[in-house]
Amino acid sequence: MTETLVTVTKKGQATIPKELRDKHKITRKVLAIDTKDGVLLKPVPDPLTEKGSLKELFRGKTSRQLIGDARSEEIKKEKRHGK
Repeated sequence: MTETLVTVTKKGQATIPKELRDKHKITRKVLAIDTKDGVLLKPVPDPLTEKGSLKELFRGKTSRQLIGDARSEEIKKEKRHGK
């Protein structure tokens, strides 16, 4: 286990050392968990890397774009069926 002393600012901000960020693949967000021993920081998985078999389908699209595409398809189907 690695121990590193970090400083906490007046705003409660602390910098996670780069070697730990790299090792645990921490990018933008972590989950802060209150434990009996202190605060545990756990990396939050990146949704872009967690899509499994649908990864290629969603590549390069935001959730807003995916919703827009789905709505467009629904509108086309409704027009074809006279709704």
